[in-house]
Order: sequence, then C-alpha cells, then structure tokens
Amino acid sequence: MENQHLPSDFFPIVLQFIVAAGFVVTTMVATHILGPKRKSKIKLETFECGIESQGNARVPFSIKYFLVAILFVLFDVEVIFMYPWAVNFKSLGINGIIEMFIFMVLFLTGFMYIIKKGALKWE
Repeated sequence: MENQHLPSDFFPIVLQFIVAAGFVVTTMVATHILGPKRKSKIKLETFECGIESQGNARVPFSIKYFLVAILFVLFDVEVIFMYPWAVNFKSLGINGIIEMFIFMVLFLTGFMYIIKKGALKWE
C-alpha cells in the first residue's frame, strides 16, 4: 500500500501560510494607517549616506560591469558545490571522484569559454 496523504495532512501548512500572509497584510495596513503623513520638499528628496545627490541618477553603466557580476555569481555558486564533496570525498568512493572530475571538466570548460570570448577583459 502506498503512503497516501489526506488533505487534512496539509492543514498545518495552510494554516501557517494564512497566519504569515495575515501578519504581512495587517502590518502593512497598520503602518499605512498609523504612520505619519508629513510631506515636505526636504522629506521627499533623495538621501544617500548624508551626501547630497548631484546630477542625474540614471547614468548608464557599462554592460561589462553586469557581465562580470553575473559571471561571478554563476561561478561562485558552482564552487559552493565543491564543499560537500571535499568534506565527504572518502565516503563517496570512486564514483564520487569520477563525478567530481566530470563536474570540474564542465566547470573549467565554461571558464575557458568565457576567457576565450573575452568576457572578463575590462576596457
């Protein structure tokens, strides 16, 4: 016989979701109603670390900045997968070594591809 779940088994999860959503809605409504509503020219100005803003905030950034940031996140997440392997490599046996070798080959292939394409060259 298979392990069947009844709808009543999910009641605690649904209840937790309702309580969390209710808390969020209640908090947002309460802060909107009870919060101060004083608007002035000084209050509506942008404020950044005590320095008065100068010029246009919509200055375009180089696409290279975003490309390097995305590549950093991508490769940083891939490196995270190496930590559990390093901790458990003895218990994984030969299959773990082969799997990590395949992972490293794919990882380095992707890295060599972005190097070859010049994605990390800053001009």
